[in-house]
Amino acid sequence: MSRNLTASLALLTAISIPALGLFGCDRSSTQSEPKPQTEAASQAPAEQEAKPDFSIDYQQFQLDNGLNVLFHIDRSDPVVAVSLTAHVGSAREKEGRTGFAHLFEHLLFLESENLGKGGLDAMSARIGGSGANGSTSRDVTNYYQTVPKDALEKMLWAEADKLGWFINTVTDPVLAKEKQVVKNEKRQSVDNRPYGHSQYVIDRNLYPEGHPYSWQVIGSLEDLDNATLDDVKTFFRRWYVPNNVTLVVAGDFDPEEAKALVKKYFGEIPAGEAIERAPKQPITLKETKRLYYEDNFARQPQLSMAWPTVPRYSEDSYPLSVLTEYLSSGKRAPLYRVLVEDEQLTAYVSMGAYESELAGQVQLEVQAFTGGHLDAVFAGVQKGFALFEKEGIAEEDLERIKAGQEVAFYNSLSSVLGKGFQLAQYQIYANDPGYVTEDIERLLAVTAEDVQRVYDKYIKGKPYVATSFVPRGEKALALSGSTAAQVVEEKIVDGAEAQFDASASAAYEKTPSSFDRAKEPAYGDPAETSVPDVWQGKLENGIEVFGIENSEVPVVTFSLVIDGGMLQESIDKTGVANLTAMLMERGTKNRTPEELETAIQKLGASISVSAGQDAFRFSVTTLARNFDQVFALLQEMLLEPRWDEKELVLAKKSVTSQIKRAEAEPNAIAGKAFARLLHGKDSIRGHSGLGTEASVAAITMDDLKAYYKNTLSPSVASAHVVGDIPQAEFMAAAAQLAKQWPAKPVKIPEPESKPAKPGIYFVDVPGSKQSVLRIGRLAMPAVSEDYYPAVFTNYILGGGGFASRLMQQLREGKGYTYGIGSSVSGGKTEGRFSIGSGVRANVTAESVQLIHDILKEYAPTYTEADLENSRSYLVRANTRAFETAGAKLGLLENMSEYGWPADYVREREATAKAMTIPRVQKIAETYMQPDSMIWLVVGDRASQFERLEKLGVGEVTLVEDQQPSQADEPAAEALGED
Repeated sequence: MSRNLTASLALLTAISIPALGLFGCDRSSTQSEPKPQTEAASQAPAEQEAKPDFSIDYQQFQLDNGLNVLFHIDRSDPVVAVSLTAHVGSAREKEGRTGFAHLFEHLLFLESENLGKGGLDAMSARIGGSGANGSTSRDVTNYYQTVPKDALEKMLWAEADKLGWFINTVTDPVLAKEKQVVKNEKRQSVDNRPYGHSQYVIDRNLYPEGHPYSWQVIGSLEDLDNATLDDVKTFFRRWYVPNNVTLVVAGDFDPEEAKALVKKYFGEIPAGEAIERAPKQPITLKETKRLYYEDNFARQPQLSMAWPTVPRYSEDSYPLSVLTEYLSSGKRAPLYRVLVEDEQLTAYVSMGAYESELAGQVQLEVQAFTGGHLDAVFAGVQKGFALFEKEGIAEEDLERIKAGQEVAFYNSLSSVLGKGFQLAQYQIYANDPGYVTEDIERLLAVTAEDVQRVYDKYIKGKPYVATSFVPRGEKALALSGSTAAQVVEEKIVDGAEAQFDASASAAYEKTPSSFDRAKEPAYGDPAETSVPDVWQGKLENGIEVFGIENSEVPVVTFSLVIDGGMLQESIDKTGVANLTAMLMERGTKNRTPEELETAIQKLGASISVSAGQDAFRFSVTTLARNFDQVFALLQEMLLEPRWDEKELVLAKKSVTSQIKRAEAEPNAIAGKAFARLLHGKDSIRGHSGLGTEASVAAITMDDLKAYYKNTLSPSVASAHVVGDIPQAEFMAAAAQLAKQWPAKPVKIPEPESKPAKPGIYFVDVPGSKQSVLRIGRLAMPAVSEDYYPAVFTNYILGGGGFASRLMQQLREGKGYTYGIGSSVSGGKTEGRFSIGSGVRANVTAESVQLIHDILKEYAPTYTEADLENSRSYLVRANTRAFETAGAKLGLLENMSEYGWPADYVREREATAKAMTIPRVQKIAETYMQPDSMIWLVVGDRASQFERLEKLGVGEVTLVEDQQPSQADEPAAEALGED
């Protein structure tokens, strides 16, 4: 699990790419012993053209206390990423004392002897860092941040305090508060969402009792409650020691200076007890186990199946990653062909590897349509497997899958933080930071025989764990022969949580040091923001083109954005734009859906089509060497859609399934209801881009063709390209498209929003363990003079992550939430100010009152220090504003959408430097007053509605009729949460 919720959920997702960053996939090290950690440097070549020879330059040395240090120099941006990886995850825990590694991931951000309470977050808020964050897996715990290069010494100072000057600051009140935060994380990511307990049931039954992977990374609520201060301190002193930690510094820095700083800040931390590598603990499942669970939040039954396999970086992990992707993903996948196309039992099939240091597993997941029996799904799975046994994997499929994994591998290395993570991962799991070369070689060397072999060895006829998660009251839909799964459900009781005062100062004897560590280091030589060189052009049909040439990795990213999107729909037939986008991905005039998908994937590319609220978009990523061929396929998709009737039937089933799935998911409900309250039922912005069950059922192919004909035109389109391709080469390829795609006039409607009156609105989701809050109002568009001043104003309120007032008071002060944040967002014609959070159900009223008070008091209590912190962060953060391909593409799209210059960041810096307290107060008084806002609460009416009425904050209105919203599928989280 992670301090950042998005990263945490990724750790539980089955991934099939063998060498993504630390957060992408879990694969384990080989059986060899660690290498001696002597100072060394790799011989990685500068060029990256020969794919099997791809390398990451690094330097390596070890301090006397055992701290392992890795440096990677990358001067493409004036930033540096610092990551500290402790080789301790939930696998080092014991039954009855689970969740400690994840708890420490949280605790280590709170205080240290020399930074003080909240010192790291406060420092990050000043220095322009990406936000100090962390994650925990079964095997490791990470702490990381990317900062302007002149803040490197500050980061090393702060990270050293984690290991040597931290544990004395942990007191009983601090521990009590952080237990509440972790519990809120579990409620939000597990207890309060569909299928949230699925991984718990699988792991508990796949691994034998006592195996370190049989419990969850986040631990159990009971174990957290029972953890004492002595337990926690003992765990820390055993595992969080230099000889169990890898420090990686990656980016633009002087290695000799950095080495001296590492020795200065980390060198005097004493080594801990010797730590042996844990032995591999692969498992063999003796018999099949079938279990079911009635899920309060599920509206469709889900079958999951798991088989034991191999640890990370094992020989068989590479063909297993190819196998799982081939079986489940895409038109040629046997499971897709049977379950989705032939028998139409589901719109969703997923299969992947969840491999860790000590053992591994493969998992299959299928969500049936509403009312579907999982026996039929299981039978379809068996048919899919039989199809694979009959056909095997064709060489064409093998090559397209490997090409896609190669691109994903390179994309994971597009930032200095990504490269740093990869070096640490290779060091910890493969005992070799330079394993990157072997990693990609082993991926590309997988043969069809390898794929068949691992299927026979790990899946064919082998025992498995199968879980059936069915809607409450529908256990008859579960797989036959299933027994009830044991899941511990927390009961929410008002006043049940312990009271604490986390603000109290701890009394302790300070840990000695050879120099004064209480003084924060000064900045190094100034880090200057580097704005990319942008080229611009125009095609014959009028399309404006914006580009940035960048050769860090051999990849090209491209987007074609056509204004309109949902705005071109009618309210009585919503969902047309979305279905049009889906059909344009599914075949062309001369290629079947399967042929098109195969052609794209063979080139190591992806081409996706999507419809948003304001635009219709084509997004492309490809290996640079294949750009011309991929662009030709994009052109074919754009100009010659297939309009396949069978695919429309499948697409409509898929969308209807998404709508049903979202009906009981609190975040999805909140997003939909908030949009309707903000914009009104007569504005298309208040409706779902997915449509409703009724509107989707009524949509015909003629509706899609009409949308395509009337709205997609070069006259409202712009193109953006970032990557390893010169301007001339791109314009030559695009010229062919311009000749065949003539412009025509298109008018973009701009619906009028009619928001509901300010007040509290409540949506009932019985049994919710959390209440989801969405608070806000309409505000200025992105082109308004007030827009960036409002972004500046919001920074201290809720835009500054852990240093913001909302986070400090609701999470750090009260333990009410796992995360809360506020944001200012805008389009061409309107924008919004909004706050989002999920809070413990039994403090719903208290949370609403506290947020109300924070908003009311914000303008009068804004200080000179707040002004300076906001100015420092927002100016200094620009050094890392354009590091990744995605960030560069965002720059280009902002230029085309809003007419901003390439260096608009300079204008924002000037605005930030000119901001004053009166200007901030004026913005806050205009756009951030609580009485001007809509307050939406999605939670358990029986226990919370009356308490909200007694607050006196405003009238409470029960919202009855709800349909799910496009932008808030079950994975959508509260704004700004970390």
